[in-house]
Amino acid sequence: MITTSVCIIGAGPGGATAALQLDRLGIPCVIVDKAVFPRDKVCGDGLSGKVITGLEKIDKGIAERLRQFVEKENSWGVTFVSPGRQSMDVPYRPNYSKTTDAPIGFVCKRIHFDNFMVDELKRCENIRLFEGVSIDKYVQEEDGYLVSDAAGTLVVKAQLLIVANGAHSSFTREVAGIRMEPKYYAAGIRAYYKGVKGMHADSFIELHFLKNLLPGYLWIFPLPDGEANVGMDMLSDAVRDRKINLKTLLTDTLKQDPIFAERFRDAEMTSSLDGYGLPLGSKKRQLSGNRYMLVGDAAFLIDPFTGEGIGNAVYTGTIAAKQAATCLSANDFSAGTLAAYDESVYRVLGPELKLSYKLQQLVKYPKLFNWLMKMGMKNKQLRDVISSMFYEVDLRKKLTRPSFYFKLLFNR
Repeated sequence: MITTSVCIIGAGPGGATAALQLDRLGIPCVIVDKAVFPRDKVCGDGLSGKVITGLEKIDKGIAERLRQFVEKENSWGVTFVSPGRQSMDVPYRPNYSKTTDAPIGFVCKRIHFDNFMVDELKRCENIRLFEGVSIDKYVQEEDGYLVSDAAGTLVVKAQLLIVANGAHSSFTREVAGIRMEPKYYAAGIRAYYKGVKGMHADSFIELHFLKNLLPGYLWIFPLPDGEANVGMDMLSDAVRDRKINLKTLLTDTLKQDPIFAERFRDAEMTSSLDGYGLPLGSKKRQLSGNRYMLVGDAAFLIDPFTGEGIGNAVYTGTIAAKQAATCLSANDFSAGTLAAYDESVYRVLGPELKLSYKLQQLVKYPKLFNWLMKMGMKNKQLRDVISSMFYEVDLRKKLTRPSFYFKLLFNR
């Protein structure tokens, strides 16, 4: 049996970030993942500015190594396409220069990014990583958690658990009591293509909120070597109620929509078309309890509007590690003390999650969405705020204020 202060379940972005932060705080930990890296994960592959910002706060060296990482595409903005086909380019940084500015956003296949993070774990003497082990048993004892695989081959005794094993976490479901609710969950599919025409010269990611796809959207994210991550997501209750086959809807859209048909005429699918679930942060949930904290997708914190999960995983991993340090210092792992973790997460991410949920609801009204897009095409202030959604939480609050829209209408 292995004894440790902190055991992290899952070595994806959230778990890996928590381990790296603990290492920098001088706290040893054990981290266990059922996969052997490198491994693929179905995802949109977008890395927002939160990722590089979060890693930089832990260690500037990690951030710099990610900037130099060759298996990624630097992205300088996002293209929104409304139901009425209005298109608006929003750079991540106003008046950016590709030659002098460091990129804020990236697109990187999860097989590469997650392996990059695992390689960072392997640099750290304070981190013991176990790959290829599925933690299936959780037993809470008076002085900690006893966790193991089904066969009992690996047994870990920890004072505190950080649970970061993704959207289908059995711990989240069975211990934390958080279950999938179709109106707060999205279904997604993804494939890789090569040879898609019409990609932005500065590798802007594309979000297409087309009328026949609502309440969902189609994305095209540029990747290195002329590849693109192409996918679609939609609220699970809409998929269920309308009996939608997302794979059929995506393939039909790419073939039959005049614009996409031309862009994909010579494109080749280079992967299978795979599905996955997105647990959305559309409502507030309890993220911790006696001797545990939930991180990333296991905490149901994916952005309801943009579908971003990696940045939120990085942020929550950092917050969880710092809370773990506080608990260890006080030798107090009670639910009451760990509630400070929930408060920190929702203080940092709560305003943007609320806003994103409102924007997600806005998509249900195509005329209003079209109007907002037209306003954005004419109004630099709105474009700047929309771009801030991807990297500045405080500025996102502007979109929740009626006075902001009043200024848009009367101060053009």
